[in-house]
Amino acid sequence: MTVLCLTELDGGEAADASLRALTLGRSLDSSALAAVVFADSASVPAGALAGYGVTDVYVIEPGSLEGYAPQAWARTLAGLAAETGATAVLAAGTDRGNEVLAHLGAITGLPMAANCTLVTPDGGQTHRLVRHRWAGLLLEDAVMEAPVALFTVATDSVANVSATPAALSVHVHKPELAGADLVVRAAESPAGAGGVSLATARVVVGGGRGVGGPDGFAPLEELAELLGGVVGVSRVVTSEGWRPHRQQVGQTGTKITPELYLACGISGAIQHIAGCAGARHIIAINTDPGAPILGHADYAVIGDLHQVIPALVAALRAR
Repeated sequence: MTVLCLTELDGGEAADASLRALTLGRSLDSSALAAVVFADSASVPAGALAGYGVTDVYVIEPGSLEGYAPQAWARTLAGLAAETGATAVLAAGTDRGNEVLAHLGAITGLPMAANCTLVTPDGGQTHRLVRHRWAGLLLEDAVMEAPVALFTVATDSVANVSATPAALSVHVHKPELAGADLVVRAAESPAGAGGVSLATARVVVGGGRGVGGPDGFAPLEELAELLGGVVGVSRVVTSEGWRPHRQQVGQTGTKITPELYLACGISGAIQHIAGCAGARHIIAINTDPGAPILGHADYAVIGDLHQVIPALVAALRAR
């Protein structure tokens, strides 16, 4: 019995969210844990995957399928599931993971559960699930009855735990695809290639309405660079057109799980908190001592971010 895990890469390494998914996949009752990677075989981090108990890696090289095509990726997973006799197919609960697994459910006619925190085989073709509902405000207990369980793993709910390295076999897989599978495709632009993504960054510097406008983000960009992190924003910032939607943190944006989230000029609406609640530490900088985000922060600076951020940048550069 095999468990397949769609494994995303981030800057040439396995994305942290995918490593968490592999950790959960390793806990299932299976004889093999297989990673499916859409990348060039030379760029697959085989050693790191072996350290998470992966026994097989199925590589789908760009020559077979270039760019991100959700339906084609799902068709590939469907073929591999049938070929390997998989009892479960899982992915991280990222935008891509949820989209591809939803397509897989539509292709196979199987039920799919999103944002699971716990999956337990219950004999035969049954799995017991615990999953996030209402942006993580509720936990739902459910039972999935299906010959192959399809689910994604909530990115902030499972610890990233390595294992004794397994003997690893790498297979280059060429999927059988139809033209209809490739109608929707996305190619990553050079400007967006590489680097750390918002979903996997260990440090996020967030900016809200209090930043004042598009030009006000320059100090936040500088601070994020010094800390080895990325910039995130609240919904109002994207609504105003100051920053792109891909940088939005929140219920309708990206859920983040950094070691540090530095929230600057963000009031802390419940939709935003739903996206950053997985941060290990939250520091808020705000002129309003009654801002809701202070109730979720480990530390707070009551002050003007236009004074605090430059002072912090200067202190970091001095060190």
